[in-house]
Amino acid sequence: MDFQDYYKTMGLDRDATQDDIKRAYRKLARKYHPDVNKRADAETRFKELGEAYAVLKDPEKRAAYDQLGENWQSGQEFRPPPDWGSGFEFSGSGFEDAGGENHSDFFDALFGRGAGAGFGSRSQRGFHAQGEDHRAKVLIDLPDAYSGATRSITLRTPELDATGHVVTKERTLNVDIPKGVREGQRIRLAGQGSAGLGDGRPGDLYLEIAFRPHRLYKADGKDVHLELPVTPWEAALGATVKVPTPAGAVDLKIPPGARNLQRLRLKGRGIPSKPPGDFYVTLNLTLPPADTEAAQALYKKMQQDIPYNPRANLEV
Repeated sequence: MDFQDYYKTMGLDRDATQDDIKRAYRKLARKYHPDVNKRADAETRFKELGEAYAVLKDPEKRAAYDQLGENWQSGQEFRPPPDWGSGFEFSGSGFEDAGGENHSDFFDALFGRGAGAGFGSRSQRGFHAQGEDHRAKVLIDLPDAYSGATRSITLRTPELDATGHVVTKERTLNVDIPKGVREGQRIRLAGQGSAGLGDGRPGDLYLEIAFRPHRLYKADGKDVHLELPVTPWEAALGATVKVPTPAGAVDLKIPPGARNLQRLRLKGRGIPSKPPGDFYVTLNLTLPPADTEAAQALYKKMQQDIPYNPRANLEV
């Protein structure tokens, strides 16, 4: 079936106020009432008008209709989203002056079969819809994943004002970041999404965790990596050095004969979890500068005392 533009049926723009909708209905209802207008299509137009008014006069139903309406163009084949029926319940509230129980297949598809059973009555039974879920990204520091933290976030969310227009409002939430959280992990805050319509429950808010870049550490899942500068003598002779971690400094034993870019593991020192991640240290062999006469003399002595050719296997 084709999408029906209720705003076009009533000659209204989408930003029309509720008063605009009432005025337009009264004017057009008088014009197309079958007792007044003898044109052949008057009764059809009158029923179309009543159906449009039944939706647009009610801010809740109007908001639900707008969720689809803004994504459709008049004349397109209407297909409700797969989960539309599961998220919405409707028991109709009637056309005030339209009378009758006839309504379009589009209306049935939008609100469910039997939705128009109350047409012609003045009862105001409910239209219920679950609120939309929202998603946001939260930036935290890697050390927060070790100890947990509380962060304040500001969200801009759509709400329905007294006239039925959708407006954007800001709200602030204090969020507890749990110990052991990993980058890319989502935290669900139940009921913190969009408000539901009628008796529908509010949606949920999903927060995706991201780490700010850190000058020392890089996270990979629950493992953490650090590049550690070491001297030639520490690598050659072995040493025990202090290594920073997000949970505090620890002692690392460098084995004798360690190589440049060799990776050492501190088991269980990564992001806390069950089991915890590991902390990996990549050795970065650095050379002291020969920027003094004493340093140059030491390098010359090494050249004489330690016969070493790193290109020996190149056969040149």
